[in-house]
Amino acid sequence: MSLKRFGVSLEDNLLDSLDQYVNDNGFANRSQAIRFLIEKNVAEQKWQCNHIVAGTIIIMYDQEKKSIASKIVSIEQDYQDVILSSSQYYINKHFCLHIETVMGTAQRLTALSDKLTAIKGIKHSKLVMSRAD
Repeated sequence: MSLKRFGVSLEDNLLDSLDQYVNDNGFANRSQAIRFLIEKNVAEQKWQCNHIVAGTIIIMYDQEKKSIASKIVSIEQDYQDVILSSSQYYINKHFCLHIETVMGTAQRLTALSDKLTAIKGIKHSKLVMSRAD
């Protein structure tokens, strides 16, 4: 592993945002946060390919908003080729944890996750993938 030192210039507002990110996420310093962000970006770019991956999409939403569940089902119908299973867990009278097990090309799973995340009223959504080919 080689380390190279170089100067980076950032506008004050970006530097403030970086410092806030460091504090919010418990990084030891700015360099650690920047390294994490670069590695995350590289990994995410690798998923924009046609590798076969398996994973899960986790969604948390307010179950009292009935339109959310119907929108999820509508989107799922367009992605039946990659959805292996879909489960709902009712955490309490308000929140539903929706989990989809998926397998297909990284691009297709990312597109599915993006559509689900875009549903108005979704509180949290995350796609986790691992290469399966």
